[in-house]
Amino acid sequence: MKNIVYKIKSISAVALCALFAGACTSNFEDINQEYGRPNEDQISQGNFKLGAFFPQMINYAYPAQENAYQMGQNLVSDPYARYLSIANTWDTNFSIFNSPDNWLNVPFEDAYSKVYGGLIQVRNLTKDDPTKDFLWAWAQIIRITATQRMTDMYGPVPYTKALDGGVANEYDSQETVYKSMFTDLDNAIDVLGKFVKENPGYRDMARFDRVYASDFSKWLKYANSLKLRMAMRVVNADPELAKTKAEEALASEYGLIESNTENALNPFPVNPIWIMTVAWGDSRVSAEIISYMKGYNDPRLDKLFTKSSFKDKTSDFVGLRVGIKIPSKEWASSYSSTTYKEKDPVNWLTASEVAFIKAEAALRGWKVNGTPQNLYEEGVRLSFAQWNVDGSDAYLNDAESLPADYVDPNSKDNAAENKSEITVKWDESADFETKLERIITQKWLALYPLGMEGWSEHRRTGYPYFFPNVVNEGKDEDSKILYAERIPYPPREAQNNSANYNKALQLLGGPDRYGTKLWWAKK
Repeated sequence: MKNIVYKIKSISAVALCALFAGACTSNFEDINQEYGRPNEDQISQGNFKLGAFFPQMINYAYPAQENAYQMGQNLVSDPYARYLSIANTWDTNFSIFNSPDNWLNVPFEDAYSKVYGGLIQVRNLTKDDPTKDFLWAWAQIIRITATQRMTDMYGPVPYTKALDGGVANEYDSQETVYKSMFTDLDNAIDVLGKFVKENPGYRDMARFDRVYASDFSKWLKYANSLKLRMAMRVVNADPELAKTKAEEALASEYGLIESNTENALNPFPVNPIWIMTVAWGDSRVSAEIISYMKGYNDPRLDKLFTKSSFKDKTSDFVGLRVGIKIPSKEWASSYSSTTYKEKDPVNWLTASEVAFIKAEAALRGWKVNGTPQNLYEEGVRLSFAQWNVDGSDAYLNDAESLPADYVDPNSKDNAAENKSEITVKWDESADFETKLERIITQKWLALYPLGMEGWSEHRRTGYPYFFPNVVNEGKDEDSKILYAERIPYPPREAQNNSANYNKALQLLGGPDRYGTKLWWAKK
């Protein structure tokens, strides 16, 4: 990777500029002070110098700024998760497996410059001061949030030596990345947990923390929930590790996110999904999520999405199929869009996701308080409550409705049959795979709009059923690839870090293509 470590003075100046003089660029939060520019002594007081790095790390761990979101989320995992479709006339894009080089570069470089760049500074400013260990622990939680997204996108990535400095960094296998993240997350939870016990009312970092306003008891719940998410992700690759780490998170004294009031949300000044779908019109809702929700008569449908606006045709909810050629942006604009508003927060992790993970844990016989059925139903109810929608009881009792087939008013060639036979109502007599598919199908609906998680769960389990691509412009030897397993590495890595890039391919265990499965995708 190029420039994993940035000049300290440069980063410090930019971060402090964002903090004390308002946002210097559109990439930083607009945090204004009521007094004049401080001197160095004032900056050092109250952890201001340290805190200045956290807004940037938070905003890029899960991309919030519109350009970072588009390149790192919207064009990649949103269509792969079948949440949003590309509605622009790009002849090269991730949906048809031929993304241009610069698109491949951006997600990787954003994470390793914006997140790791700040992380290095936090480490340097805390390593010789035990009273600041809790800030390093907090930074580690943010780092792991970002790194999990990266490794689940590319596969092997730099982790264990990513803080060493230099312009060419070694990659770790995805197995090593996950195991190292577990170790670092456990240490962060331990350090931050002790700090919270000793300082229960501490809120001094609130101005740097849009997610939880420096309430580190909630960050601990988030960290445990992230650990639970990570544990289930590796269940097919390392069942014992998954069980151990999941049960640790489930039994933790610091708890999990179990209420919508504890959801991890970033109230970024302008919601990037609103920009993608409304302001720019580069995305429309995917055919799959509309088909599932229409078939299930899901009351969340009109809360989440708008009806289509085809001329001379009955208005209805109509998604845009992923992996097709878009004749024109105007042509695509008539399909259903999102109801996101400009000031809506950016989701990171919610209580409904935690409930569904616990439902799967119970299904696997792990130590968890609850049965698969009641935890599954809790996940649905929490999702309904998250979106302020009534009717969850009737929805959960529907044993007849099936996902709908897809009909495209603009093209018969894009029609698709939904082959899922999963209903909503829990069936205790069903076999393991049917129960798992039921849990994952409702989890996928509740995960919206978390594209990386929806895509990852589909890769991990094969559920829910997705319509295959219509168009494939990729270079994979298997020309019949239907779903992306990953995205190729940034071309700049092959050019500027060639020795480590070649080792990364050995760790990947396959060619640097969309169809090469990741370590945890063992099913």
